[in-house]
Amino acid sequence: MGLSWFGLSCGFVALFPLLFCSSGSEVVTIDVQAAKDLLKSGYGYVDVRTVEEYKKGHVDAEKILNIPYLFNTPEGRVKNPQFLQEVSSACNKEDLLVVGCQSGVRSLSATTDLLTAGFKHANNMGGGYHAWVEHHFPVTKPEDAGKNNQEVDQRKKAEDEL
Repeated sequence: MGLSWFGLSCGFVALFPLLFCSSGSEVVTIDVQAAKDLLKSGYGYVDVRTVEEYKKGHVDAEKILNIPYLFNTPEGRVKNPQFLQEVSSACNKEDLLVVGCQSGVRSLSATTDLLTAGFKHANNMGGGYHAWVEHHFPVTKPEDAGKNNQEVDQRKKAEDEL
């Protein structure tokens, strides 16, 4: 049995808010190669995954923020009620942003909210961190942070000896 017109129209109505925001801006989803290029050109990266996900590894970018869009609770995932306020306190509405999550789903919702709130240059990274890793693009993991701290300690020690 085929899909009814009603079923198709309900599906379109459900997806419509994800494609267009009340600000009139259309959500632009870019692939990870385009995201990598934008990050190299000066865009900031807003990682909307949970803090726990972020700490396991994240996109290696010069300008990066971790502001969770959802929180894990005993009742399930709930939207971070302070998400827009937290992004607004760290970014200007004119800032150039790439928004990413684990797979591209949360970041699509987060990008929609940002555009609706007046952020003019927020792009959703399709495929998320998972696709970034699959493309073997640079990541920062906890062991990398430890190496960086050791390098800093070694440099400080060398400077002290001079």
